Amino acid sequence: MNNSDTVIVTGGAGYIGSHTIIELLEQTDYRVISLDNYSNSTEDTYRRIREITGKGDRLSWFKVDLCNKAELIHTLKPTDSIKGIIHFAAFKSVPESVADPLLYYHNNMESLVNILYLCREKKIRDFIFSSSCSVYGNIKTLPVTEEVELPEAESPYAHTKQMGEEMVKSFTKYTPEFKSVLLRYFNPAGAHPSAKIGELPLGPPTSLVPVITRTAAGLIPKMYVHGGDYETRDGSCIRDYIHVSDIADAHIKALDFVLKGKNREACSLFNLGTGNGITVFEAIKSFEKVSGKKLNYEVGPRRSGDVVAIYANNDLARKELGWQPKYGLDDMMLSAWKWQQHISTITAK
Repeated sequence: MNNSDTVIVTGGAGYIGSHTIIELLEQTDYRVISLDNYSNSTEDTYRRIREITGKGDRLSWFKVDLCNKAELIHTLKPTDSIKGIIHFAAFKSVPESVADPLLYYHNNMESLVNILYLCREKKIRDFIFSSSCSVYGNIKTLPVTEEVELPEAESPYAHTKQMGEEMVKSFTKYTPEFKSVLLRYFNPAGAHPSAKIGELPLGPPTSLVPVITRTAAGLIPKMYVHGGDYETRDGSCIRDYIHVSDIADAHIKALDFVLKGKNREACSLFNLGTGNGITVFEAIKSFEKVSGKKLNYEVGPRRSGDVVAIYANNDLARKELGWQPKYGLDDMMLSAWKWQQHISTITAK
């Protein structure tokens, strides 16, 4: 590797993207270029990354609409020695996708098509795609493995991830020397151990943990558990919560996996989860324990697009990538609460 070797991160100002940039700067010598349109993030994220890592000299960024192919190609035209792309950029809210399916199909699919065009244009051979456990829908066999046949998606968001995986697989199949890794995240949670960066949605949060922390901080008067009558051990949905720093670490290992030719197939697929199914009520209890605060919550009706239960079999990622989660549920909740306290003045505005 030479000093000009670059990794492109799309959606790098976002929640998982920003944590992955931190790991890229701290674990590798690559230069990092982040592309983002700040639809659900802010440019201030990069200041936080520089402060945490002290390695901002290897980080640059551009405001780019990935749905505009000409703008994307023009932005990266001067950049050579691109070793790989990690593609996070996508809209990710299940309820929003149910309310506006066309917005999700346009944004998530068009941006991916254009990124793959960029790979072809600049002969970029290694690609990491951000997928989701939502592709599994209401799968009956748990913990779920990568080999299972995918059912019909439960939401337009989930469908865009299923379609995205198929696009990457097809492009990989018909593009000589191109290698890809599909990473199916379960439910990212928590914040960087420094408490200086974490999940900060611009609009009202839809993910459970930021809803919990904002309720505890008094920014949300009351939170709602979406359904208490599911056929689970306590009536609430079950999810596999995985620390965002563990997910970020998996991307570094996945990039190393393809760059060093460790992959047996041109397109590889891995679950990223802890393997533990946690109910909404159990997540609430964990937060109350580590924070010492009682949450004001009420059980409401089920939410359209939600699956009943999903958690991972992560054996393949452990074996092939040499990856394993380091953080537990209490760690996730405590780090998320410390981050919420750190930015309480920002979110209160």
